[in-house]
Parts: sequence; structure tokens; C-alpha cells
Amino acid sequence: MKFIHTADIHLDSPLVGLSAYQDAPADLLRTATRDAFTRLIDDALTESVDFMVISGDLYDGNWKDFNTGLFFVREMGRLRRAGIPVYLLLGNHDAESEMTRKLQLPDNVFVFETRKAHTLYLEAHKVALHGRSFKDAATTDNLAATYPAYAEGYLNIGMLHTALEGNAAHANYAPTSIAELEAKGYEYWALGHVHEHVIHRGKSTIVFPGNLQGRHIRETGPRGAVLVTAEGNEIRSVDRMLVDVLRWHALDVDVTEADSFGDALAAVGRALDQVVADGADGRPLALRVTLQGASPAHGALFGLEAQLRAEVLALATALGSDRVWIEKLKVRTTPARTASRLAERSDALSDLQTLLAEAPQSTEFLDSLLPDLQAMVNKLPLDVLKSMPELERIRSGDLSALLDDVTPGLLAHLASAGEAR
Repeated sequence: MKFIHTADIHLDSPLVGLSAYQDAPADLLRTATRDAFTRLIDDALTESVDFMVISGDLYDGNWKDFNTGLFFVREMGRLRRAGIPVYLLLGNHDAESEMTRKLQLPDNVFVFETRKAHTLYLEAHKVALHGRSFKDAATTDNLAATYPAYAEGYLNIGMLHTALEGNAAHANYAPTSIAELEAKGYEYWALGHVHEHVIHRGKSTIVFPGNLQGRHIRETGPRGAVLVTAEGNEIRSVDRMLVDVLRWHALDVDVTEADSFGDALAAVGRALDQVVADGADGRPLALRVTLQGASPAHGALFGLEAQLRAEVLALATALGSDRVWIEKLKVRTTPARTASRLAERSDALSDLQTLLAEAPQSTEFLDSLLPDLQAMVNKLPLDVLKSMPELERIRSGDLSALLDDVTPGLLAHLASAGEAR
């Protein structure tokens, strides 16, 4: 017996911040969650699975476009024609969705009720499927404690949308623990809510399949569902089914040895070549490139993130414009020269360092800067403001922290410029 376990599909989840980049592959990103789900349905048909379980967050909150729901119904219709039933648990995002309450689903889709946990018996496969949907988005009760007792003579599968213990990165909804889940005696727990792929093999097999498609840089690496194979009341295998259509990747580049802007760019180029050579199962890549290290090139890179991103984007285009997109480039280098070495100089640069070191404590100086800086920043697009923490600090009036951040790069830039002359 085979079934697919998926969760956290977030159909048509809006991608934030893309308007800041005219070169973004907007069409691909806009349809990525749908395309990944279609791939999953294709795989379900190819594998001739016995059923599918969806452990919450099919939708993405209070998303009012009913075309999203109609797309889901259409894909369920494909499974219906193949005789494949689907068991759907509503998660925190589904509890907010109008489509959850109003959309008429095909008769092969069964939705767990919100009032209490209950069991569906799939007699053809001797499976007892236990679950309870979220009624409210912020469900913080321990739902697992209310789940039915073990059903003898059946393969017991528990469906639950939960943060589980130790997942601090996710809202603490329907909290429970591995020990509590195992105490139920179910052979398999089909979990949702945590977007990373996690498998616990103990008294019970406890699985987060992860989400189907990474939607931003915090969701890097392969994404998909799992194909579970069982015999009798034993789980034989849990295999990943990778269905993502675009993959996010954080590329950290060490430029410690770079002496110039050109050297740093060359280091990024080599790193890009390696990422492309390693491949992403043939999928396009969305990269966030971060330059790191105590580098002599720190001053030459100061304030040039936009130019550097354009140069790196050109390198990526040469590798194949449909294969690599640079989502963002960040310079997180530090000066190779220490502040104490600059202080040893007896010139205008050391005087400037002293002035900048004292500036954060000078209220009068900061107050004189703030109006002009805020007037400039308030004219910028919102996406640009969100992409640069330094600009947000100006808006909030926090110039002390801004000076602390900018000073090392500015001094390094002036020092390298002076040496170049």
C-alpha cells in the first residue's frame, strides 16, 4: 500500500519584494506553488498511490482569489478520475481562508472536522486515519492529547498540524512532543506546519514532509512531499518526492584574499561556476550572494552593492539566464585594517576616524543630520527601504547605530582610494 503525505502547499502564496528587481523571473515565481502541486499530482498518478493526505496549509491565509480554489478542485478532479481519495486537514492558514469555508470540493476529498478529533476507517487498506482540523488560526491547545485511542487491526496514521517541540522558528500552534505522539502507538504521524523536511524513526515514524516549493531565501534547498510504503501495520519506507520548480540557495563567498573590487567579483564568479556545476536537479536557481571575510577589498566594495549585484547578474546571465537569478547581493566583509592601525596614522583619515568615533555620542551633531536624511529616505520606494536595514534606521531616527555600521566601511574605502592615488 502506498500513499503520499504532503503539507504546507500555500497555493498562490504571494512573493514579497519582487517589484524591487526588474530582472526577477516573475512569471516563474508567481506560478511556482501551482506548478509544484501539479508535479505532485502527476507523480501520484504515475505511482498509482492508494490515497493522499494533506496535513494543513493548503491555502495561504485570507487569500480571496477563488481561481486558487478552482485550480485545487481541478487537480483533485484528476485524482478522482483515477480513483485516488484525498484526506485534507485544515491548518492555521486554512482557518483564515474564505475558500476553506465556501468552496465545494469533489467527492474524493474528505476534510477533517474542527470540532473534535475523529477517525476515518479506510477498510480497503485496513487504515485508521485520525485527525482534527484547525477551527481558529491561532490554535495553541494540545490537539494531540485529544486524538482517539489506537485502533487494533489497522495501520494507524495520525494527521496533525503542529510546531512540535524544538521548532522555535514556527508559531507554536497545537504544541506537542515526540514522546506524546509515540505514546499514542500510531505507526505513522503525518505532520504539517514546519516547512523543513524532518523524519523521526522511533516507536512511531513521525514526518514533516516540508513544503512543496521554497518561496523565499529562508526556504532553501530541495522541496517536496513523501511517498510512504506500508505492508500490514508496518511502515516499510518513506521516500522524498522532489517537485519544486525553482530552488533557493544562499551562496556565501569568502573574499578574504581579494585585494580589489575585481578580485572580489572573480571570487563570486568561481563560486557561481561551482554552484551551477553541482546542479539543482536541473531546476533554476534563485541565489542570495553574501560576500564575507576580513578583506583588503572591503573599502573598494563599500557602498557598491547595487553595482556589484549588476556585475554578478551579468556573470549569472552568461551561465544561462534561465538557470540562475541573483535575488540579492550583500556585502558583509570587514576591513583588513584594524581601527588601531588607522589611529597610528597622522593624517586626515585618522582625524576622521576620531570624529566618527565621537559622533554617536553627540546629540547635537546627530540632530543636525536627521532631517535631511529622513527627507531623502522618505522619497524611496518601500521595497528599497525594506531591503536595506540602514535606511530603516534613518526612518526610525537611529543614527548612532547607523554610524557604527557605516564607519568601518567608509574609512576602509577612503584608505584604499588614497592608496590608489
